[in-house]
Amino acid sequence: MMRAGVQIGELLLGGLFCACALVAAQGPKQAPAQLNESGQIVFGGRSTPYLIRHLPVSSFPELPEGFAVLLNRRGCLIPQTYEAHHPENVVHASLERADSSDWAALCSSEGTVSLLVYFSSAPGKVLVLAAAPETERLQAHDSSGVLGFNWGIDPASPDQIRDAQSGLAVHPARRDHDALADSVVEHRTVYHFYAKSAWIMLEMPE
Repeated sequence: MMRAGVQIGELLLGGLFCACALVAAQGPKQAPAQLNESGQIVFGGRSTPYLIRHLPVSSFPELPEGFAVLLNRRGCLIPQTYEAHHPENVVHASLERADSSDWAALCSSEGTVSLLVYFSSAPGKVLVLAAAPETERLQAHDSSGVLGFNWGIDPASPDQIRDAQSGLAVHPARRDHDALADSVVEHRTVYHFYAKSAWIMLEMPE
């Protein structure tokens, strides 16, 4: 698992997102009310409240300009998991090949979250690896009963991939570049790996 189920204090998490909302409010098109999505869904047979926090693309100044432009053009906000204690769900890694400089991000727009990949070798486009309604990526996580967003992405180095595959009966050869770890918080992680001009899902122990 790439992600641990860490309980984050409400004061710390609230302070982070309040600060981010104030920064976003200074921009020409963002307002704090746009950064949080809340409502009710039927969960476990009853109406249950949920809260999804987002950050604007501008919260990730390290993004290459080309990728930031494409994200803003799509109207992206970056959803944050319920356990977030710093800006997350934007990844920099060598995803295309060894030593390449590539990016991935979760993009929330019009109620749908998409996993986007940006190769430095193809700066004018993004690839959509996966997509789902935001409300399908919620789970209970504390005594409040309020559902939170549970989709997270991280880079996975060749050594991390090897460790994750250690339980396989036949151990694969060590990879020469990074994978993209795609996790449901406190549950399963899958690994997207780019090889021979295609994305594959790496085999993992059951």
